Amino acid sequence: MSANAPKRFELEIPIAHDRELEATKIAEQVAEEMQFGPDCVAEIKLALIEGIINAFEHSGSAMQKVLVEFAIHDEELEVVVQDFGQGFDASSKPAAARPLQKRGYGRRLMESLMDEVKYFTSPQGTRLVMKKRRPKRA
Repeated sequence: MSANAPKRFELEIPIAHDRELEATKIAEQVAEEMQFGPDCVAEIKLALIEGIINAFEHSGSAMQKVLVEFAIHDEELEVVVQDFGQGFDASSKPAAARPLQKRGYGRRLMESLMDEVKYFTSPQGTRLVMKKRRPKRA
C-alpha cells in the first residue's frame, strides 16, 4: 500500500439510538487488518463511539446524519467523524467535569486514546479527525 493512496471506507450513519455501534464493527475490522493489538482496537472503538455520540448530541444538524470515514495509511489509521450542524469553538477548552458527573470527559477521553485529535469546524458542521499510529514492532 502506498503512502500516497490510502485505502478508504465511508459510512453514513443516521442520528439514532445505538447507530454508533455500526461504525465500531468496521473500525474493529480495519484496525485488526492493520495488525493493531486488542488494546489499540479497543481504544479506537471507544474514541470513535465518543466522537459519534458528540456529533449526535451537539451538532444540532437538520440533516440527521453523520459521516464516518476510515483511511488506512502505511503506519496509521485515520478516522473522521463529520457532522452537518452548527459547528462549535474548537479552541475552547472543554468544561471541567465535576466529580461523579458522567458528562464532560469526551474530548479529553478521545485525546487520551488517540495519537492525534483535531477539529475543523464551521457553521456548516464539524469534522473530527483522529489518528492512531501502528505500534512499532519488535
